[in-house]
Amino acid sequence: AMSEQWDVGRALALSGLFRLLQGAGRACAAPFLTLYLRHLGLPAPLVGVVAGAKHLAAALWAPLCSRCPKGRRKRRLLVASSLLGSAGASLLLTLIPPADGDAGYKYCNASQQLGDRGAAAATVPGPGTSSHVNAVTNAKAVSKEMVKTTTREPEMPAPYRPPLRGLKKETSGLGSAAIDLAGNAEESLYPTESNELSLFKTTLPTAGGSYESGNLSDHRKDAQGVSFEAVQNIFQDREHQIFLMVLGAVVLWELLATSLEWTVDENLYEYLDFVDATDRYGKLWIWSYLGASVGACSIAVFVDQLNCFLSSTITRLAVHFYGYALLITLSLLVSVFFPIHVPKRTDHVNKTAKALALLWSDGRAILYAITVFLTGAAGSAVQNFLFWQMQDRGSSELYMGLSVAVGLLAEILLYFFKGKLLRTFSSVKIVAVSLSLLAVQLLCYSFLWTAWSVLLVQILSAFSSGALWWVVNMTVDDIATPGMERSLHAVLQSLCYGGGASLGSFAGGFVVKHFGLAVLYRAWCVCLVLWLFLILIVQSKLPRQKKINYSRLLAADSSDMSDSDEENERDWLVKAMKDESFN
Repeated sequence: AMSEQWDVGRALALSGLFRLLQGAGRACAAPFLTLYLRHLGLPAPLVGVVAGAKHLAAALWAPLCSRCPKGRRKRRLLVASSLLGSAGASLLLTLIPPADGDAGYKYCNASQQLGDRGAAAATVPGPGTSSHVNAVTNAKAVSKEMVKTTTREPEMPAPYRPPLRGLKKETSGLGSAAIDLAGNAEESLYPTESNELSLFKTTLPTAGGSYESGNLSDHRKDAQGVSFEAVQNIFQDREHQIFLMVLGAVVLWELLATSLEWTVDENLYEYLDFVDATDRYGKLWIWSYLGASVGACSIAVFVDQLNCFLSSTITRLAVHFYGYALLITLSLLVSVFFPIHVPKRTDHVNKTAKALALLWSDGRAILYAITVFLTGAAGSAVQNFLFWQMQDRGSSELYMGLSVAVGLLAEILLYFFKGKLLRTFSSVKIVAVSLSLLAVQLLCYSFLWTAWSVLLVQILSAFSSGALWWVVNMTVDDIATPGMERSLHAVLQSLCYGGGASLGSFAGGFVVKHFGLAVLYRAWCVCLVLWLFLILIVQSKLPRQKKINYSRLLAADSSDMSDSDEENERDWLVKAMKDESFN
């Protein structure tokens, strides 16, 4: 018994350390990914596509990862290969050259830009200044040469390009576009007049003129030629080449990271289930949050001390991915000592389909499933573009890292009052407060006045994210059949991040481009308020009875029962059913 208890404690300690390193590594890179893509010169729509593909890949890959291979060696090999692969995939992003060489200087934080400009005016220029001056000189030279020869659309430093207006307008505006390297970065959050994403620019033949006399075959040949030329132009355009490279690296990175997290998580749960200690599994997420808080702040402080560029093509934001690779490599050393238990029986039932059927069978579960879908979509606007907005307000990376830490630490602190809050307030009230506070957060972000004010708004994440998931998980636990709790939780996580966050990211980039970030925030604020009223109306129409979790009753420890206790057990069950009916 003592050795078994020691093994459980050792497994939990190793898992806590592993989650601490994993959380720190994730927070070093993931929150800053869209900011890095901005420095590569990608516009908001393409950044939204990358973020949406990242969420979607994780949601679709997760159910496949749950089928862990048999054998201890195979599982250890899968963990090690996923660790090294995810570290390598993150480093691939640092090797991708920027689509616009001047975007890194333009979007460098305000204090760094002022420092560079001050050094440029001094007698003895600093190391960051010489690179900046050289970039300006080269840009001027390139612009003069391209004015004579180019017929392509100019490479603008802003993430939004003006539409194709003709060769004369292009060449006349090319020089000024290349010289103005440090323009107003705030314009990236507000749409320019009738901007169109160059991905969808295709020159089509007109219906009149000489085409009217042509036959149908000529039309088809011309259409095929134009289509092929359009596709060819897409792959030849530098911006789209960078986008495709980024998309491939990010999706690969997310697939490997998801495989790693699911394999380690499932292995630990199976081990704890084998030694009958799954009740100690539920608090391990705290270590991930603590690691993420420390990692986000630490890497931000370090990056703030660096110049805008580490080399001619690598921005200082690449350090975020170096930090991720380092921490992931350290977690590999911890994973070597993981105890691995391979269950003898394997369940081939499609638990995802069964979990969806259980959700569909309960009215409240359906409402909460839609709720997490909407909150995931609304939250994607904050995850993808809040740091853009902070950067345009002159924020340093320290405030960005602190904003991540404040939200996570607020959730941890509120967790210690979970039991009291759930006993004091009904589930509907907690959901209503959570949705209201998320709407308030979005509204505050749309009127963001200074960078530090984000820290105050992020405190609300404790309720808008943490408390909401308490109620959702408690509801699905009540409808779960034996062995289906984790599958139901996984389905809801996929609905939130794979469904809501991916769809919100895909659409959010285009909304930011054409209408502005403030409009995106306010639109989601209105949607959440409308859904709040709808959920309150529908909730009042649902039956007020609450199902007893019979799976928990059946899973109770029967060793404490005896024949003499049967009467007391029956009285307890009757009393519990009466209390549920009364509530």
